[in-house]
Amino acid sequence: MKTNTSPDIRTFSRRTWMQTVVAVLCIVAVAGGVCFLHIASTRVFTDKASVYAPEVDLAPHQGGILEQVFVDEGDTVSENSIVARVGNELVKSKVAGIIVSVPDKIGSTVAPGEAVVTMVDPTTLRVVGNIDEDKGLSRIAVGNIVSFTVDAFGGKEYKAVVDEVAPASNQSGIVFNISDQRQVKQFAVKARFDVAAYPELKNGMSARMWIYTN
Repeated sequence: MKTNTSPDIRTFSRRTWMQTVVAVLCIVAVAGGVCFLHIASTRVFTDKASVYAPEVDLAPHQGGILEQVFVDEGDTVSENSIVARVGNELVKSKVAGIIVSVPDKIGSTVAPGEAVVTMVDPTTLRVVGNIDEDKGLSRIAVGNIVSFTVDAFGGKEYKAVVDEVAPASNQSGIVFNISDQRQVKQFAVKARFDVAAYPELKNGMSARMWIYTN
């Protein structure tokens, strides 16, 4: 026997189903919003970051004529390698590293302490981000986990650990709060990474950093 379902029952069922779908979508949206707020509150982001190592100037102890330079930019040198000769003095590297600058000074007189070659020690490479003082700086501490990317390698993600939060602001890192034109100072946050695991990372590369504070 064929049973007819009344229009009222069909309408009720359809309305109940739609209400259920709407309720589920609302729950998903709320959950997504909560997750987003949680993530946003536990990490600090900056796109004002770079891979950086302090430059090491190699210079003679005594002044004289720069007679020879034995390295080129990009060369890798070991500790105590001879990099140049000024008069009778041999200028040597103090640590192993990479040559980043060789000024064209052969035949010129250089003063004591004047750099004839500049290098970096790869073991001192850090990813350094400039953080606005009102954008989560107070939550950042040594030991926080960091993820970062560099423009040169697209979306590849790297890992690091915060090992220094600058005790003073950058003198040049001052921005303005648009709402009241107050000065907002920036502080450098440095994070170390496994240099051996990421040999493609070079001094000066532009980066983006996410610092996880919890």
